[in-house]
Amino acid sequence: MSEDLRISPNQIIERYLSMELVRVTERAAVSAARLRGHGNEKAADQAAVDAMRRELNRLPIDGEIVIGEGERDEAPMLFIGEKVGTRQGPKVHIAVDPLEGTTLCAKDMPDSIAVMAMAEAGKLLNAPDVYMDKIAIGPGYARGVVDLDASATDNIYALAKAKGVKPSEISTLIMDRPRHAKLIEEVRKTGCSIRLITDGDVAGVIYCTEPDKTGIDLYLGIGGAPEGVLAAAALRCVGGQMQGRLILDTEEKRARALTMGITDPNRKYSMEEMASGDTIVCATGVTNGGMLKGVRFGKEVIETETIVYRSITGTVRRIYGEHRQFEKFKLD
Repeated sequence: MSEDLRISPNQIIERYLSMELVRVTERAAVSAARLRGHGNEKAADQAAVDAMRRELNRLPIDGEIVIGEGERDEAPMLFIGEKVGTRQGPKVHIAVDPLEGTTLCAKDMPDSIAVMAMAEAGKLLNAPDVYMDKIAIGPGYARGVVDLDASATDNIYALAKAKGVKPSEISTLIMDRPRHAKLIEEVRKTGCSIRLITDGDVAGVIYCTEPDKTGIDLYLGIGGAPEGVLAAAALRCVGGQMQGRLILDTEEKRARALTMGITDPNRKYSMEEMASGDTIVCATGVTNGGMLKGVRFGKEVIETETIVYRSITGTVRRIYGEHRQFEKFKLD
């Protein structure tokens, strides 16, 4: 056997798990997609959660959810601290969003996905389910070209200079929320274009990885902390940049964060602090979007599209699936 073809046992396990994660997000996506356009966010989310939990518990891992749908008292969601897997395998920490963009799925709008990240224990930020202020750009820029503590105006001008274009040629993605009214007003004054999204900020951040295809250079604004960790894990795989700060604006939130080891409520986290080590991120489309095609139900085949990111190799794989055994998508 040639040197190039030799694979260590650990690598076999890692590669095997990469494919198993595809199955996890495929099952969640298909389950949610059955309720696509039905207007019932909770039912679609629950269907994705149930499918993802079932598949996670079949994996040969000793897993723990560190970024999930809520705290322990909010079960039956995949809660922070929940143990998953057969408990016979490597210790891993997992971040999940079984249905990112619940409203998008309920209304059959673009960019709803099922997404998760897996890393060795201790390598994903263990944070409460709160909001996070975020900034992100794609690969190809010097470190520190944008900063969460700088104004939106300064960041846009700095990015435009680094890209060699005018600020009016920079495109920013921001969630369309009342809390962003002043931010949107400031960004518009620079001449920068804005793409507003109603939901789905994991996909929104990931859009920065391919600005030539998506037309998005910069992500700004406040979204969920779980989505922030998932997005940071994916962005890190392709060499982008991201910073985030948890919004712990009540005593109850600060106390909850403290129980998770967060002693500085104002800390600015780098992308590497949110997701480090060997991390695998997997996302399957639920509805059609700019990043992934949604689940397609045929008479004899269910079609899915999944993207897999691996940080240790910088590999991005797209997997198109045709599923003919419909029974595997039924909950036990």
